[in-house]
Amino acid sequence: MSETTGPLKRTPFYDIHVAAGAKMVPFAGFEMPIQYPGGITAEHHAVRTGCGVFDVSHMGEFIIKGRQAIDFVTFVTTNDVAALADGQVHYSAILTEQGTFVDDCLVYRYAADHLMMVVNGSNKDKDLAHISRYAGRFDCVLTDVSDDIGLLAVQGPAAQGILQAMTPKALDDIKYYWFCETTVAGIPMTLSRTGYTGEDGFELYHDTRHSAALWKALMDTGRIQPVALGCRDSLRLEMGMALYGNDIDDTVTPLEAGLGWLVKMKKGDFVGRAALEAQKAAGVPRKLVGFTFTEKAIPRHGYPVFVDGQPSGTVMSGIMSPSVGCGLGTAYVPAAFAKEGNVLEVEIRGKRVAGTITGFPFWKKGTVKR
Repeated sequence: MSETTGPLKRTPFYDIHVAAGAKMVPFAGFEMPIQYPGGITAEHHAVRTGCGVFDVSHMGEFIIKGRQAIDFVTFVTTNDVAALADGQVHYSAILTEQGTFVDDCLVYRYAADHLMMVVNGSNKDKDLAHISRYAGRFDCVLTDVSDDIGLLAVQGPAAQGILQAMTPKALDDIKYYWFCETTVAGIPMTLSRTGYTGEDGFELYHDTRHSAALWKALMDTGRIQPVALGCRDSLRLEMGMALYGNDIDDTVTPLEAGLGWLVKMKKGDFVGRAALEAQKAAGVPRKLVGFTFTEKAIPRHGYPVFVDGQPSGTVMSGIMSPSVGCGLGTAYVPAAFAKEGNVLEVEIRGKRVAGTITGFPFWKKGTVKR
């Protein structure tokens, strides 16, 4: 998890977290809860088996409006925005001219002339500066609304049943990676169904003026547990979902990170396209893989990795998995070696521990609605 120097911002839920006894840490330029008094493992299992709510208001939101909104976002991201229907979301990437990640993001299509990009909080200012360089070529207006938006993620197999009693919208009608504008507990919002945990769930984008009331309404159900960044990391890693700053950054391309499916070459030109074409033609040199331990050990971020006895970078992400029940992680290995069943080694306190390359996701029993 990244830490940011300088004055720290606070989400609209900060006082609520502190009152609940959360351990607060610097994250993405904010003071954020990493765990509540019950601990990370209990929070992890709450999301896997019931329902948890994450404060993810540190995320950045950009609104793009205008005649060429789709053309602009198509150019500054890798996925095909024109293929989205109104009310649909997709995962995408923002790239440098060298084809490496500026960030990963979500793109929401409200209408042909109205889109929203959701980016990582730690990258928000960088992302805005980067895409603003290209905005003048298009007939659209780009607005950073991050400070006005509160965002909660209600995640877990019980999420739909709990929220359905709080909204007039038939939640069965919101398919995976779709959204609508509705109310929850009488509060107007954009309600989407994406998620970063592998379980079913919804994101509640709302005006920060309503944040305290929304939190109270969720807590008043008596069925939702507050959960924090620590278990968000273990949940997403069990699903093999990339984290910027760990698994992807500005030294890595989508082709190397196993995210080539985000890159739609047929759509036309976009930032980073030429570099990806060149890498594809030359051959992708390395690939991000998942691995699991049979020995009782925990692969931590930054631990050295070896392939056939030779150094192969470091562990990108690693945990002792609460759901899978073993140490697991991610690492970059030579592309020719990136096959399930191959064995790499991780050096832990001077000892090399064998890890078997395993396909994503590690946890295969999630309730997310595909």
